[in-house]
Amino acid sequence: MNLPFSENLPVNRLASIFASTSATYKFYWFLAILELVEEGNTAIYKRNLFSRMISNSWYTVNYFHVSFGKQDLIQESVRSILKIENLTIDENKNKINAVLENTTNNQTIKILNHFDKNVPHWFISPWFSGNRNSIYLQSQNFDNGCLYSLEKDFININPLWSSYLKSNSKILKNFCYWNLSLFLQKRNPSVPDIPNKINKTITRNSLTKQTNEYWKLVFNELGSIECVFTGNKLIFDEKRYALDHFVPHAFVSHDLIWNLIPIDKSFNSYKSDKLPSVDKYFDKFFNLQKTAFEIVKNKNTKNKYLEEYLTIFPDLDNVNSFDYQRYKESILPLITIAHNNGFSFMKDRLPSSP
Repeated sequence: MNLPFSENLPVNRLASIFASTSATYKFYWFLAILELVEEGNTAIYKRNLFSRMISNSWYTVNYFHVSFGKQDLIQESVRSILKIENLTIDENKNKINAVLENTTNNQTIKILNHFDKNVPHWFISPWFSGNRNSIYLQSQNFDNGCLYSLEKDFININPLWSSYLKSNSKILKNFCYWNLSLFLQKRNPSVPDIPNKINKTITRNSLTKQTNEYWKLVFNELGSIECVFTGNKLIFDEKRYALDHFVPHAFVSHDLIWNLIPIDKSFNSYKSDKLPSVDKYFDKFFNLQKTAFEIVKNKNTKNKYLEEYLTIFPDLDNVNSFDYQRYKESILPLITIAHNNGFSFMKDRLPSSP
């Protein structure tokens, strides 16, 4: 993916910034610049940019547990600020920005200011040679057509670049996200759906269709379903049960039917994005899934959700092909990889039933 061409700007130098990357700061610094330029800013406080770097990577680190690499400064900063500022892993991005831009907590301020040691000047190093002080000095008059000039507390966007950034902001963001995805995928080779874990906020699709078009058929046939986690009997009542992702949505990032089961609604919030023990719960999960598949297939062989099992069973024709070992061998690696990436297991002690 190439950057938009310009006859009057050294776009090749901007592109060269991303030619070799060992950390994520280049991507998040540039994304922060684009966002604030879109809002009409030309003189941009570094504190605001550092705050955007944190908020733009917040969900990727805290919610999706994507690894940036052991030495990545942003990843460690996000984790530290989460605790220091007492924020949540799914905090609203605007609130994160507001907190970081206005905080008086010395620990947070120190973390944000640490980015100033290297990020602002090394980002524009393709335009210059020399050390930090030299780059600051050379940038003052936008020498060599550099992207911005550097001041102690802020940067000034070069007027020649301003319109280019605004008019091409969507393409430039996509360029950033694409390259960031490639960068992170190399460090997380077994983690699914990396692109959707870096460029959008936490949103959950409604599971109403899966409920009404698939699991309702199962409830109607059986009358009740036993929760695989609590053992409680569930009836088709939205106040009593919730459709849950066996392997957390935050990891798989999809709503395929083979990972969805009705569970006790009082247990749903307790489980949250925790991992279930395969040894303790998989057999019950498998038996419920197999029973549901058999019921739905008998009632409607063209039910669209039956096709979603083909990602596990490519040759699935009937319930006899619904193989226990193959299903387990599909689920177990997901649980293992998710745990290695920071997702925790549910505790053995269960909350009291209502």
